[in-house]
Amino acid sequence: MANLVIDPLAQGGVANTSKRRKGKDLFLWTLASLSLLAIVGPAIWIIGQLFAKVARGWRWSVLTQVGSGLGGGLKNEIFGSLLIVVVVTVVAGVIGILSGMYLAEYSNGPIGGALRTASEVLAGIPSIVLGYVGYVALVVHFHWGYSLGAGVLVLTVMVVPYITKTTEVSLKQVPTSYKEGAAALGIKNSIILRRIVLKTALPGISTGMIIATAIAVGETAPLLYTAGYSQSLPSLSLTHHPVGYLTYAVWTFYNQPSAAAKQLSFDAAGILIFAVVMLIIASRVVVAMTQKHSEFQ
Repeated sequence: MANLVIDPLAQGGVANTSKRRKGKDLFLWTLASLSLLAIVGPAIWIIGQLFAKVARGWRWSVLTQVGSGLGGGLKNEIFGSLLIVVVVTVVAGVIGILSGMYLAEYSNGPIGGALRTASEVLAGIPSIVLGYVGYVALVVHFHWGYSLGAGVLVLTVMVVPYITKTTEVSLKQVPTSYKEGAAALGIKNSIILRRIVLKTALPGISTGMIIATAIAVGETAPLLYTAGYSQSLPSLSLTHHPVGYLTYAVWTFYNQPSAAAKQLSFDAAGILIFAVVMLIIASRVVVAMTQKHSEFQ
């Protein structure tokens, strides 16, 4: 057998190529790390400054007392925000998931394209514009007044496109072999969609729902135009009853001269950030659970 001769020049070329690749990897890793730091650093600084101010004047009675911006607590704002978010999540979730199912499974041709375009345009409309339209149409024209119904309807219109898009994308990512195999076994289309397709797409749908909930929690402008504000605990009446909410406390109380009002503003902001963090954690848990049970068996 002939001896294998290795060219030293070839060895040097391979070594140089390896060094160049390692240098590029190090450069890209450093660039990515700096980019992440540029995003995370300011967020951590802002949150740290906020919670430092919250800690200096925090009172647990903030969670149990009704306030007016001159003192007291944020009980009415907390309950109002919770009521708004729960109703928006339920209503927008039903509409968004059904719309996503229609676009993914039943809509073909120009009608589906027109509906997708309309949904994307709606998602791009600024929230303050939707709030003003809601004020003119619901509060003034239909005489609903500042109310829970007006605020919920505007927020629902705002978040439905996000749920619709994530549902459609999640359903389209389900392997066609799942549906074809079930159809070959003679299973009805409605059962295939409900028991196989939706089950497999649950992680994406759950993520879209939680994103929509987080958006609804942090909105201010649409609610200023439609829900108004009330110092009382929220009523279940859909019209002619304003509702308090945390973002109003953040926006309005900070501009008041009272130190107690400013502290309530910081407390409201801290509660909102805590709620968003809990939603993020919940999204991780829900996605992990749905991924665990979403595989077709």
